[in-house]
Amino acid sequence: MKKFNIAIDGPAGAGKSTIARLVADNLGFIYVDTGAMYRAVTWKIIQSGIRLDDEQEMIELAKQSEIRLLPGEQGQLVFIDGKDVTSDIRSAEVTGNVSQVAQVAGIRKVLVAKQKEMAASKGVVMDGRDIGSTVLPDAEVKVFLTASVSIRAERRFKELKDAGRTGISLEQLERDIAARDKMDQERETSPLVRAEGAVLLDTTEMTIPEVVESILSLCREHAGGGK
Repeated sequence: MKKFNIAIDGPAGAGKSTIARLVADNLGFIYVDTGAMYRAVTWKIIQSGIRLDDEQEMIELAKQSEIRLLPGEQGQLVFIDGKDVTSDIRSAEVTGNVSQVAQVAGIRKVLVAKQKEMAASKGVVMDGRDIGSTVLPDAEVKVFLTASVSIRAERRFKELKDAGRTGISLEQLERDIAARDKMDQERETSPLVRAEGAVLLDTTEMTIPEVVESILSLCREHAGGGK
């Protein structure tokens, strides 16, 4: 199959990362988790002691940071300045602050440039909140994944529980996800929207294999000249 780019967008907890990774594995494409990039920068900001209202310092830090995403046996590995932060960036502190960091236009500009560079040679599956609308507007296949807040909270709760992180309740997760949806949709720079031409997939009642197959079907349609 000729290489092309796939953009998968959607709100927090919609299963974008899991789905995108499986689609990439199936096609032999490269998976790029853009959310992990924002989390890595957020982690470094927190570790550096920079205040979250000091936008200029945060932007400079993002510019100076080297972020690498590498495939691992259990999923994508995330490195910032050579340090493996794959687990660190999933902490409650990072989760609670990443949307605020991601709202900073200068940080988004820095990371979007990195993401565009990663996708320049095609054969990339990229997920996030502004991939089809801003990062890869010319992606050949665009998908917008969504699900109810309660289902997304349940999925995230199970994910955290399986990882041994049980410090947050299901009810708190629901509130956090709803609040993050609002923040992502209302931010001035690259808000969460369904990109033009993106196929809407509501995964509330779908299994992971069903979602993956739906996206692979879109890819086969594109490869066959149907789009």
